[in-house]
Amino acid sequence: MRPLLVALLLLAPVLASAQSADGGAPDSAEVISSSEASGYTPPSAAESPLTFTGYADIGFAHATGDGSSFPSGAIPLPVDYGEDAFAPAVNSRGDVASTDTGGRFANHFLPYSAGIGNRPSFLLNTVSGDVRYAPSSLPLMLFTRLQVLPRFNAQGEDTRVLVEQAFMRLAPWSTQELALTVGKFDPVFGIEYLENEANLRTGITPSLIARYTTGWQLGAKVFYRYEIAPLWSAVSLNVSATNGSSEVEALQTNSLSFTGTPVLSARLGYELNLPALQVKLGASGMIGPRNDQTEPSVHQRAWDLDARVYVAGLSAAAEVVDLQQDQGTTDAKLTGTGQGVFASGFHVRGYYVFAGYAPPFSAGPLHKLTVYGRFGRRHAKFEGFADVYEQRITAGIRLDLWDALALKGEVLFNRELGDTPAVDNDVQTASLVYTW
Repeated sequence: MRPLLVALLLLAPVLASAQSADGGAPDSAEVISSSEASGYTPPSAAESPLTFTGYADIGFAHATGDGSSFPSGAIPLPVDYGEDAFAPAVNSRGDVASTDTGGRFANHFLPYSAGIGNRPSFLLNTVSGDVRYAPSSLPLMLFTRLQVLPRFNAQGEDTRVLVEQAFMRLAPWSTQELALTVGKFDPVFGIEYLENEANLRTGITPSLIARYTTGWQLGAKVFYRYEIAPLWSAVSLNVSATNGSSEVEALQTNSLSFTGTPVLSARLGYELNLPALQVKLGASGMIGPRNDQTEPSVHQRAWDLDARVYVAGLSAAAEVVDLQQDQGTTDAKLTGTGQGVFASGFHVRGYYVFAGYAPPFSAGPLHKLTVYGRFGRRHAKFEGFADVYEQRITAGIRLDLWDALALKGEVLFNRELGDTPAVDNDVQTASLVYTW
């Protein structure tokens, strides 16, 4: 814990000199009620039709072992089929401390890496800028999010500039909650994508199953919500046709379709909105070709169940996902990642349970304090290889200062279960997020 405490102490002078600014991150209740039509967008009550907002995420992390999930002893090859390379996450993007395989073969079932290994290090995780245009005379909203991701690899600096979102949303009727979105947007599958951004996520790192539910998608989607006022309730339907699934970019690209056949996703939701209680329930489904190879007949299918509750400062959420991917044919060229050698058959099931509590008090610059924890498990199997079974316990604290600063500290305890080889890959991480 010492490196994490040192990082928090070093960040304290920065917080002490900061000034109040507009556009802070929403609290847990606001995250629960976020629009599922398009994920996060800046507030709609802007004076000008053109608005500019954004945030920066400055982190500090230390991983145990060598920073990767690969033990030093002999394990079956490919090494990424025998361990969970995504386990030692250090930031809200799910980047890990290291993906160094020690020269052993991997089929590139790998996340993006911060490249710090087991060395405690400050990180500039994300610098994000949003542009939103919403003229009052038109039922139209245009939104673009551009992000800079400073990174380091074996060749040196490796900064990426990412167009994370770019979409048009049309809401033709003011009396109906119906919206058509075209472009690159948040997915409709599951719920964890609502916390994709570091300023919206209560904690720092995503769950063990986030790699299957939080990837941005390129295509079209339709959202409809019907309010049942006498029952303080509403039902919603979100449907999309996109290049690929809701898996993260490191696993399947959405920049183009490699099969020429769209992936279909949908979520049916119910919400209860009482004055002192909010409950949201949802069921999602996905079917279509794998977009990491070129054969349209090689399918993937998934289902997801989710639940969220907010009452009296307590927020709770749970989600379970099941994903099945067919094995690629011998003549199906693997092109989605551009690096994999073969498309193995794959099945995974996982879940998480999250709880957070924010006491009803504030003191000077401290507007909110939230303590939280998450428990999750993931059971995965590549066809012809041993099961990979792991568990993660996450605990953390978040301080919201003024209206624009969030300081978070978090620890991850990763454990391999069953016959999965044990590896030292726990993480201590901290994050300072400022929003403008």
